[in-house]
Amino acid sequence: MRIAISTDGDFVSAHFGRCPSFTLVDIENNKVLKRSEVANPGHQPGSIPKFLHSKGVECIIAGGMGMRATSFFTEYGIKTLVGISGKIDEVIEALKKDELKGGPSLCSPGSGKGYGLEKEECDHSGDEGHKD
Repeated sequence: MRIAISTDGDFVSAHFGRCPSFTLVDIENNKVLKRSEVANPGHQPGSIPKFLHSKGVECIIAGGMGMRATSFFTEYGIKTLVGISGKIDEVIEALKKDELKGGPSLCSPGSGKGYGLEKEECDHSGDEGHKD
């Protein structure tokens, strides 16, 4: 399974649309087969789900995203898992062990609306490990 993780440095980005990049991880039989990083193509409605679909992604992991973004991912058959924070390497280890559990989105509704990568603040709670 190919998974995309919204990435900001070594951490999961709190808002998928404004992360600088995505870590793509292929995991099968609890092993990482391939890992790479791709730049965020920009935060236009529907562009990231389309981009990640073209990369063969089956699941997106992020700190948060809105309902509209979730529905775009669903249209492409991409599962969404939000409420994730911490270091990318730790998230990958939890994925390998099938122990990663999502939760509520870390961004409040509309917090990323109308903004792209240049937005400096997100209206999510100040969770440690996030650099938005």
